[in-house]
Amino acid sequence: MEYKDYYKIMGVARDASQDEIKRAYRKLARKYHPDVSKEPQAEARFKELGEAYEVLKDPEKRVAYDQLGTNWKANQDFRPPPDWNAGYEFSDRGFGGGDASQYSDFFESLFGRGFGSASGGPGAASRRQGSAAFHAPGEDHYAKVMIDLQDSYTGATRAITLQVPGVDARGHVTTREHKLNVVIPRGIRPKQYIRLAGQGARGHGQGKPGDLYLEVEFRPHPYYRVENPDLYLDLPVAPWEAALGATVKTPTPDGVVELRIPPDSVTGRKLRLKGRGIPGKTPGDLYVVLHIVQPPATEETAKAFYRGMAGQFESFNPRVKLGVGT
Repeated sequence: MEYKDYYKIMGVARDASQDEIKRAYRKLARKYHPDVSKEPQAEARFKELGEAYEVLKDPEKRVAYDQLGTNWKANQDFRPPPDWNAGYEFSDRGFGGGDASQYSDFFESLFGRGFGSASGGPGAASRRQGSAAFHAPGEDHYAKVMIDLQDSYTGATRAITLQVPGVDARGHVTTREHKLNVVIPRGIRPKQYIRLAGQGARGHGQGKPGDLYLEVEFRPHPYYRVENPDLYLDLPVAPWEAALGATVKTPTPDGVVELRIPPDSVTGRKLRLKGRGIPGKTPGDLYVVLHIVQPPATEETAKAFYRGMAGQFESFNPRVKLGVGT
């Protein structure tokens, strides 16, 4: 997927004010409008300008786009970094997938999947209903936050700082910090929300402030992979432990347990620890995936052992299912 440099497309500096971006778009839109332009590929250029303007005219999208960095180049294969928009607080403005599809794959990958929960996250619809002309409730805000897996096992209170996009008095996009102490409930899972009442946008007149919804994601863990309520752990075992069976110490988020390895186990075998996944009314499970690790043959004694083992298992062919000889 091609990276799009929206500033280059618009012909403006990265620190351009919102007014400068608007003026640049109006000038270029007149030049490349397909109804009047005689420029080559005017229609494609006009569409590209519209996409760039949709991002740069919106402080929220612009701040999110800017934090991708400046090291990407046009025509370079691009994939959004995981959780690239975490830590930023957005209103419920934005694009849903249907609107984003009219633009490039690059745009859709960033803003086409409920960016800022624009498609209407929890509570959005009810808050927009019944607002009076001068006493309207504030908008709900949304943010993605990263927590540790262990926080879901124990529950926790964490200090979180969100970056809130805005525009300063000179028309430049900026951010301010929104600091919060957040109670993380035990058993929360990825993609679930924590609702902070009254922490969204201010209301109008006597309208109540909106709420802030924090979408939870887990930071990568060095041991465990999370799949819904279940966890997966790759457990290294020695060849003799797999062949003969053994009881080995195995980490879990709740502490170390003694795990029995059945005899004749092979790499990829899954052992289930029921209820050791993410806590909940119906807790997940922990699946231990065995990986056989052979000792290195760097010492002469180890090499002699392997040569002896090769003679002992002379008739064993690990590739017999491939239809080839030894």
